[in-house]
Amino acid sequence: MSLPTPPKLVLDDFIATALSATPAELHPFFESFRTLYTRKLWHQLTQKLFQFFDQPQAVPYRVDVFERFVRDFETKINQLRLAEMGVKIAKDIDNPQIHLAFLTSLLSRIDTKQSPEADVLLLASIAHAKLLYGDLEGTKSDMDAAWKVLDTLENVEGTVNAAYYGVAADYYKAEYAPYYRNSLLYLACVDIEKDMSSEERLARAHDLSISAFLGDTIYNFGELLMHPILDSLNGTQHEWIKKLLFTFNEGNIGKFEALAPLFPKEPILQENYAFLRQKICLMALIESVFKRQANNRTMTFQTIAEETRLPVNEVEHLVMKALSLKLIKGSLDQVEEKALITWVQPRVLSREQIGALAKRLEQWVDKLNKVDERIAPEVLVQGA
Repeated sequence: MSLPTPPKLVLDDFIATALSATPAELHPFFESFRTLYTRKLWHQLTQKLFQFFDQPQAVPYRVDVFERFVRDFETKINQLRLAEMGVKIAKDIDNPQIHLAFLTSLLSRIDTKQSPEADVLLLASIAHAKLLYGDLEGTKSDMDAAWKVLDTLENVEGTVNAAYYGVAADYYKAEYAPYYRNSLLYLACVDIEKDMSSEERLARAHDLSISAFLGDTIYNFGELLMHPILDSLNGTQHEWIKKLLFTFNEGNIGKFEALAPLFPKEPILQENYAFLRQKICLMALIESVFKRQANNRTMTFQTIAEETRLPVNEVEHLVMKALSLKLIKGSLDQVEEKALITWVQPRVLSREQIGALAKRLEQWVDKLNKVDERIAPEVLVQGA
């Protein structure tokens, strides 16, 4: 579907019609439009248009202003700013066909060589529209085209990155690991207080948490735990999910078991209880290794069984799983029923874990001081 070409702009007629059809609060904008257009101050006109489009009273008139006014000089203004205007205004168009036609038409008129970022922004926005309207194949095609350009760019503006990673996250919502990765990249590009409503923040925090739990390759929750998006869960029916995230990060099986009765509130967690139980055991293993001194990381299967609350005959499989996921590095002695751990995956620490680490550092400093005290007399004698 193609949109009709708007009539050639007659500035005085456009301004007169706008002044008669819009609220008095908007009239100063149209007077400014006349002045800036006449003086060919395109940058200032662009800024004034963004101010106009941000006015709540302007919403019913935004599409008309864009089509009848902006299109007349669209080649003279920054192409990325033009694309941003178009994406903002397209949200006012409810008809799916007209919505897509509006964005597609704008993309065809953009100078993509001059502004590849505008190309990415519009391709990602078109992909998102297609996703909303159920065209998964078209969504993937436009996402791939957007990434092909985005991957070649440096110093990309946040709005462009956000558009791509936002649609990528939504596209992969049923696949936990890709959704988790793309959602965090999206959040890195936006101001969650300004760019997201409270409902959107809550939904994103909830969905990210579920993905963290159920992603079979996600064992490091650090970036999510540090992100203020999780505060959206405070004081809601999902607040216990935030506690569960920190419980996993600590590898605390006791707290996990205490929270398990709440799992029926999230049926998908209840359905995957066996997987979550294995995951908390893996996290408990990581925590157990982390708490030990570097020279004391040979653990018997019996010790691991006690730390993870597993039968001894299941310990070997657990350690092999941790090794295959690269959560730890080391070797197994099946005859002696021991595991030698040489490395553990870095992660974000809770206050309790930081306190334990501080004590270990104090012990290490004490050992150094004792060594210093022991060798100091020998050094003095040799010096004499």
